[in-house]
Amino acid sequence: MEETMLEIGKKAPDFTLPDKDGNPVSLSDFRGRKVVLYFYPKDNTPGCTRQACAFAAAYDGFREKNAVVIGVSRDSAVSHAKFAEKYGLPFLLLSDAELTAIKAYGVWQEKKNYGKVSMGVVRTTFLIDENGVLEKIMRKVKPDTNAAEILAEL
Repeated sequence: MEETMLEIGKKAPDFTLPDKDGNPVSLSDFRGRKVVLYFYPKDNTPGCTRQACAFAAAYDGFREKNAVVIGVSRDSAVSHAKFAEKYGLPFLLLSDAELTAIKAYGVWQEKKNYGKVSMGVVRTTFLIDENGVLEKIMRKVKPDTNAAEILAEL
C-alpha cells in the first residue's frame, strides 16, 4: 500500500481491524458520527497509558458530542483486552499487527530513541467527520493534553 500524506478535506482511508475481542471493526461503520482516531506506539507504556486514561476520563464528553474514540496500535487483541481492563478504557482499541491502517495513515515512521533509529508508530490523532472526511490531523501529540484538545475541537 502506498504511503500517502493525508490532507484535511480528503476522505479518510477505510480499514477493518479486530477489536480487543477479535471482532472486525471498520471505519465506515461509524458514518454519521465523528471519529477520533488515534494511533499510539504500545499498550502499557507510560505515555500511551496516560493518553488512554485521558481519553477515558473525557469519554463522556466525546459521547455527548456523538463522537467515537478509537485507539490503534500494533499490539495484539489479547494485549488490548488486558490494557482496557487494567485501566477501565471504555472506547475501542483496534489491533493493527499488519500495519494496514498505520501505513495508510502515514504514522509508521523513522523514530530516534536514545540515538538508535528504528521504525515505529508516531503518536498521531485524526478527527474524521460524519462523512468520513479528515477534519483535523494532530501529529506528535502530547499524551496528557491530546484528549482535551480534541474535545475542544468538537
